Amino acid sequence: MKVQAPDYQLSQLRVLEAEAIHIMREVVAEFERPVLLFSGGKDSIVMLRLAQKAFHPARVPFPVLHVDTGHNFEEVLAFRDRRASELSVQLIVASVQEAIDNGSVVAPRDGTRNRIQTPVLLDALEKHAFTAIFGGARRDEDKARAKERVFSFRDEFGQWDPKNQRPELWTLFNSRINTGESIRVFPLSNWTELDIWHYIHEERIALPSIYFAHDRDCFERDGMLYAVHEFKQPRPDERVFTARVRYRTVGDASLTAAVRSDADTTAKVIDEISTTRVTERGATRGDDKFSEASMEDRKREGYF
Repeated sequence: MKVQAPDYQLSQLRVLEAEAIHIMREVVAEFERPVLLFSGGKDSIVMLRLAQKAFHPARVPFPVLHVDTGHNFEEVLAFRDRRASELSVQLIVASVQEAIDNGSVVAPRDGTRNRIQTPVLLDALEKHAFTAIFGGARRDEDKARAKERVFSFRDEFGQWDPKNQRPELWTLFNSRINTGESIRVFPLSNWTELDIWHYIHEERIALPSIYFAHDRDCFERDGMLYAVHEFKQPRPDERVFTARVRYRTVGDASLTAAVRSDADTTAKVIDEISTTRVTERGATRGDDKFSEASMEDRKREGYF
């Protein structure tokens, strides 16, 4: 009788998972004060799930940080608070509104706040002396993100120099920093939007309802579909109508557009994404439309 040899080959998704877990463990071993950026969005939710796996059965050994602009979707904030409580992780909230109130940042005239998150983030990192900051950025999101390494060195001002990056041959990471410097770490660098959704589906990870199809009052502007919200109001010449939509990515309500969709389950979302040819940020993020180099300009200033 012929005995079939076991197949020890991992799927692509499990290879990505193993790589991300390796990166997280490396950071905790090398840095004194790591932190994970957690907004309640799908990428940060996956990151928190990976952190659970990386350090099980112990608790996640670092806090999570959210830069709250004050213009977030209510469903996402509620999920953020609930998930942090379920895992008993410390949630640190850096408030843009508080920074505006105390005069450390000036609110833009157009009412949007996404571009003034950076100084609030840098102040929070300095206040808590974090040396390594996990982010959920992926290379498929934007050209500037595609340039960045997994360990992204930042100087004492939190700034990124795309011409001064460290080699990462054979997945070996240089964690050496001087006082005041830090490293941004992107364990999801090699994942795609489709990989994220496949992982959410396989792991049965809960998400805010905003990611699935639902009816919402909307209006169109500059070819994008925005929900009527306290911080995003239609102009007199813009017609309001009810549409079945979902959100591919979640940022400020004042800048993030929805997409028409009937995908109300993870399986349907996967089918939908498999056939689209527009990136999630290209389809839904108005803050990336200021210029071709919008993301890179912000990253040079200290943005993620």
